[in-house]
Amino acid sequence: MYILALNASHDDNGNTAYLLNKILSYCQGQGAETELVSVHAAIADAKTPFCTACSTPCSKACYKGTKLEELFEKTKKADFIIFGSPVYFGSMTAQLKALFDKTRAIRAEKAWLGKPVAAVTVGASKYGGQERTLEAIHSCALVEGMTLLGNSNADGMGHFGVSAQKPAKEDDYAKNCCKMLANRIMEFLNV
Repeated sequence: MYILALNASHDDNGNTAYLLNKILSYCQGQGAETELVSVHAAIADAKTPFCTACSTPCSKACYKGTKLEELFEKTKKADFIIFGSPVYFGSMTAQLKALFDKTRAIRAEKAWLGKPVAAVTVGASKYGGQERTLEAIHSCALVEGMTLLGNSNADGMGHFGVSAQKPAKEDDYAKNCCKMLANRIMEFLNV
């Protein structure tokens, strides 16, 4: 099984990447193949950084032959996707929003329909918009027809996903939630 994490931070080694790698490490320990991909690099490689709805249906002209096309191909193959974003002005990064905006062809193919996903976010302060950012990611995932999964504890109860306060390496609660989410993902995938 293949679990793909999409890091929507501009920092490939920052707090969001730390949490995503923590989750992926737990999943690897249970036999999953995993990969972390930079949304920032994929969007930066596209011919335009945002969707202009240049054609209907989408011709993929703005990202054909780029890292963004490669990223979309990986999402189609993935058994599970984890979206990760730092909090920017109370929501996801512009790069992650641009990624969702550029999925017109993906939606036409119904490539993400039913695909299970989870979300991870990091804010600068304790109540820095993490849940609102998770909700924004969830909203985009629901528009795609994806299946949302939250982190859970042993009782099967949980929350919206993993939220942390930076520095994430010092947020023990968030690190524990990473383990809970990884276990939930693997359980969901029947491993």
